Amino acid sequence: MIAAVDEFILYDDMQFTKNDWRNRNKIKTPQGLQWLTIPVGQGINRRIRDVTLDPRWQSKHWKTLEANYRRAPHFDEIKEWLKPLYLSAEYSYLSQMNRTFIEAICNYLGIRTKISNSWDYALIDGKTEKLVDLCIQAGAGGYISGPAARDYIDEDLFNNKKIVLTWFDYKGYPEYPQLWGNFFHQVSILDLLFNCGAMAPSFMKNITGRT
Repeated sequence: MIAAVDEFILYDDMQFTKNDWRNRNKIKTPQGLQWLTIPVGQGINRRIRDVTLDPRWQSKHWKTLEANYRRAPHFDEIKEWLKPLYLSAEYSYLSQMNRTFIEAICNYLGIRTKISNSWDYALIDGKTEKLVDLCIQAGAGGYISGPAARDYIDEDLFNNKKIVLTWFDYKGYPEYPQLWGNFFHQVSILDLLFNCGAMAPSFMKNITGRT
């Protein structure tokens, strides 16, 4: 999705929700799929940008990745830039950490999309109204949304402002060589990078290749 747009806005002024993809993802192991979850405490009434982190998760996650992917064809190449993000960097906030990883992965894949935060803009009230106004401030003629947002987005508000609303399609991705048995799509992009390296863009939508 990031590769499909001119600007990708991290919408982290919104309410943090537990059991979502912001602080966890799946990897592939000899025993099957496994969650990697970053501990964020029990507090619910927080904006995403206010969620703080305990640094003790970083080395544990890296050891788990290393144990399950060190046999992958491109592990050593990816490790050169990924390992320091786990073991050398410090993150106080979840949003800060996510943006660092997103930018590093985009850089490797050759994705040059502008990445910004929602709080770079003035925010108004209303779920859809806020999104429409962000598009207007950013000078956007279109907005691409994940399909889960169909439950709350008012399409008419986009139509009234002549902003084209598109629903991103996550179907139709080709399979790629994976470790550990049968193929699974629902895993972190790190699985693709460790297994395919510079060939990763050929298995992704909207990316023609690294530059």
